[in-house]
Amino acid sequence: MSHILIIEDESVIRSALSRLLERNGYSTQEAESIHDAQSKYDLTDFDLIISDLRLPGEPGTKVIELVDKVPVLIMTSYSSIRSAVEAIKMGAEDYIAKPFDHDEMLLCIQRILKTSSLEKQNRALKSEIAGGISIDGLIGECDAMKEIGRRVHKVAPTDSTVLILGESGTGKELIARALHEMGNRSSGPMISVNCASIPETLIESELFGHEKGAFTGASHRHQGLVEAADGGTLFLDEIGELPMEAQARLLRLLQEKEVRRVGSVSSRKINVRLIAATHRDLHTLSQSGGSFRQDLYYRLNVVSLKLPPLRERGADIVQLAEKLLLKTCEKLNNKRLQYSDSALKAITEYHWPGNVRELENAIERAVILCDGHLITPELLAIDVSPQSDEVNDSIQQHLANRKSNTEPQEDLSLEDYFQRFVLENQEQMTETELAQKLGISRKSLWERRQRLGIPRKKTSMSKSS
Repeated sequence: MSHILIIEDESVIRSALSRLLERNGYSTQEAESIHDAQSKYDLTDFDLIISDLRLPGEPGTKVIELVDKVPVLIMTSYSSIRSAVEAIKMGAEDYIAKPFDHDEMLLCIQRILKTSSLEKQNRALKSEIAGGISIDGLIGECDAMKEIGRRVHKVAPTDSTVLILGESGTGKELIARALHEMGNRSSGPMISVNCASIPETLIESELFGHEKGAFTGASHRHQGLVEAADGGTLFLDEIGELPMEAQARLLRLLQEKEVRRVGSVSSRKINVRLIAATHRDLHTLSQSGGSFRQDLYYRLNVVSLKLPPLRERGADIVQLAEKLLLKTCEKLNNKRLQYSDSALKAITEYHWPGNVRELENAIERAVILCDGHLITPELLAIDVSPQSDEVNDSIQQHLANRKSNTEPQEDLSLEDYFQRFVLENQEQMTETELAQKLGISRKSLWERRQRLGIPRKKTSMSKSS
């Protein structure tokens, strides 16, 4: 529901206009002068301000100076071309003469609100794709994010391959987009591919294209996404899920700068910059005949950027939450909202396993469901409980035990240790045994698998059933 402020010194006209708008689904507030409006309301909370031109004290056009992006409709009984032009020059969205026709007023309001809504959406989209490290999701003052910012600015103007590491939802695609927009290829295409979302049987064809008759169902020639990115940037998200056959083709692309469609005998030169991202430990997966080619790993790991999880970013969480709230309100054409003190406390205490993506979704849900002006913990629907760190505490203990041994151990993060332990032992252990060894419940093990994208092996499934 759009929220409209009516500033009119004649109470009869003010009340009549308010009733008209409320009958047509608008929420209204009233004031008799600019001073009265300022003393009663925050003018930026409204979606539209309708003001008479001639008011006691300051003229109606004064309100234009007091608001930033809130549209203003000026009305007056002194209809003239000159006053209309002056109002528009000062920034009024439109001008209507009294006495006005009800249908004319309603049509004018609908048009202004629709235009304003589109402008808000455009501003939100531009803030996402704007060049620079200040785009939403990459905001932060912690040391890790400052270092990410410095590295992005250094590597963006080059054509070097970049490998972006980090948990799901930390903003890896935003980093890739920033690298593209800030680089020399910003005028070219950026093709984003989620390798985990394409069936294994189709991924080679989707990436590298195919010739007519290359396989059953190939009824026509198909250009792959790699070719579509020619002259621009190819972003391969979740590259750890790429099958071995596709990895071999990708390696050739990096080495020879050429691509060969499935079923073709000839290759063609391709000029693309490759950016890859994953939440997996590719170094571990590439060791001793693992599921990722070692030579491809070294080709990808020219410049690596490791994004910290949201829970390790300290005060950045509140700063990011405030920015995302403003962005979400604009996107949904909602009035400006604020967090309650208890909501901010919950945001800082919650573990955020889904990182920035989970925070963004929680905020959008809260904005949609909020009836007042404050976002509460109940609207965010996040569970701040001592059990939220169950898995991390258990794995931390395992790491402490490992480091107490006399044998030298490499320095592993919690995520790396969990992933390595599961991958190394799931062939010979059931899900119950894995959970017991890690000191967690089967449910926690399953949730951790889902978040890190570690599939259960068939052998483990059959044993545990």
